[in-house]
Amino acid sequence: MAASPKNGTFGAKGQILLAALVGLLAGVGGFTFLYAEGLSYMSSDPKACVNCHIMQPQYDAWQKGSHHAVATCVDCHLPHSFFRKWFAKGLSGFHDSKAFTFQDFHEPIMIQPTMSRILQESCLHCHAALVHDLVAMRTGGHADEDEVRCVHCHRSVGHGETTGLGR
Repeated sequence: MAASPKNGTFGAKGQILLAALVGLLAGVGGFTFLYAEGLSYMSSDPKACVNCHIMQPQYDAWQKGSHHAVATCVDCHLPHSFFRKWFAKGLSGFHDSKAFTFQDFHEPIMIQPTMSRILQESCLHCHAALVHDLVAMRTGGHADEDEVRCVHCHRSVGHGETTGLGR
C-alpha cells in the first residue's frame, strides 16, 4: 500500500485491514489454545499428554508400568535442564500439533530421532550407575549416536507393548 502523509505508513483502509487480520489471528489462536487446553501443556502432569486421544493407550500402559511410581512423561521425554526442557517441549508440541491437526503421523505413533536421543539421556540420567559399563557416554553427559539404546532391550518399560488405534 502507498504511504499516506495523513495516516502514516498505512491509509485508513490499510489500518482497518491490519486490525481485522490481527483480530482474526488472535481470535483463532485464542480459541485454538482454549480448545486444545493449552495451559495444561505448561505443567508436568501426565494427564496433559492424553489431551490428544491418541496417547491414551500409552498413558494407560504407563499407569500400569514399572516407572509409574518414580517417573512421569516429562521425566523421560524431556531434558532435565531448564532451557533444554522448555525448548524441547515447544518443539515437540509444535510437531505434535501439526501432525494431529493434519493427521499425518505414523500409526502406531513413533518417537522422533531428537526425542529418542532425549529419552536415552533420561534413561542414563537415572540409571547411569547401573549401566555405566554397558553404555558409554560422550563428555558432557549426552548420549552418543553409536551407543546401544536402552529401549533396544527395554522397549516396553514406559508404555507396555507398542499399540496403535487399530490394535
